[in-house]
Amino acid sequence: MFRRFWASRRGNFAVATAVAMVPLMLGVAASIDLTGTSDDAAQLQNSLDAAGLAIGTKYQPSMTANDLQQLGQTFFAANMSAADAQEYSGSVAALQASASGDPSAYFLSLSSSITRPPLVTGMPAWQATRSASVKIKPGAQACVLALDEHADNAVNLQGSTNVAMTGCVIAANSDAADSVNRGGSAIVSAACVSTVGGTQGLTPPSATLSCGTPHEKQYASFDPLADVVPPAYTLCLPVPNGKTITLSPGTYCDKTLSGKITLNPGTYIMRNVTIKPGGNGSLSGQGVTIFLMENSQIYINANEQVNLSPPTSGPYQGITIYQAHGNTQALTINGGSGSLVSGFIYAPDAAIAYAGNSNMSAQGSCLRLVGDTVTMTGNSAVRSDCTAELGNREMYAGRMITLAK
Repeated sequence: MFRRFWASRRGNFAVATAVAMVPLMLGVAASIDLTGTSDDAAQLQNSLDAAGLAIGTKYQPSMTANDLQQLGQTFFAANMSAADAQEYSGSVAALQASASGDPSAYFLSLSSSITRPPLVTGMPAWQATRSASVKIKPGAQACVLALDEHADNAVNLQGSTNVAMTGCVIAANSDAADSVNRGGSAIVSAACVSTVGGTQGLTPPSATLSCGTPHEKQYASFDPLADVVPPAYTLCLPVPNGKTITLSPGTYCDKTLSGKITLNPGTYIMRNVTIKPGGNGSLSGQGVTIFLMENSQIYINANEQVNLSPPTSGPYQGITIYQAHGNTQALTINGGSGSLVSGFIYAPDAAIAYAGNSNMSAQGSCLRLVGDTVTMTGNSAVRSDCTAELGNREMYAGRMITLAK
């Protein structure tokens, strides 16, 4: 009986075929899994690239790692969900995002992985990991920057102001239709105007731009002093009596400074201090940085003189006035004839009003105005030659965003 069983050939083909089908089906399943994983990886790469470019439009060097992670995850998840929310739900690892670089160029690195369950139960899952790198390069040098994202007339040039800015740009981060506005008899000449929104009144002969016409609908400009940390408070120093006073570097608290005020070179921390020279008063200091903390403010009227310049070395080189984040007191510099101001005038959460009777200038040095909004008005002839470096600090208009790989 056994001899006949082993000699029989009936059904052998079916058995052989069944045995051969096992690796064949596994191969087909693997091919399907490989194709599906490849498609998933392509979608993952597209989403990482799109998220990186989107993050690049919002990135600021002051962002923490957590800020960057949350912003990136929002864009990344939206792109993956748009492709197939149900398929990719639970199969995509959390986005990893980091930033590096310096003001000359920043780099964003993003990565994630996607897992695809196997077609055949019991086989290992398929996984693909992808990454993207985005380069953010700043645009041309800027002299004036309004940081407010939605304000009308964020940069406002009015009256008989003559704004002449050699080799640099006027910039606004506002998306308003009139984010940069010129009115009255104001005359402006600059390398260009760059804004997230639109402009008004910037046509010849009142406006002369080396770039020809304003650059509208641009990416936002970087906050140039976002990484600056104000010094720690020290003991409050006394203020001398009299209408003519000379102060030494240090912390001053809860005072109103008026008259003829002279600041010796160094760093000044003002806590709830108002600097208001008053009629025929003055504010002067060479190589100084004034930190306006808490509710401190500076108000220079048109019949007062201001003569200020920043230090050229040290941690605050190039910075003349720094108004702390959260301090919304208006910063007003309406210096009279002969006034001279150079360096960064910085008030990220406040309005800057810059004007004067005549010849309010920054000749020989570089003036940089950075405020929530910036208004130039009155009978001032504002000139700012920003071709020279100022304490190795620079300010740029707009940004260029590209995939690095």
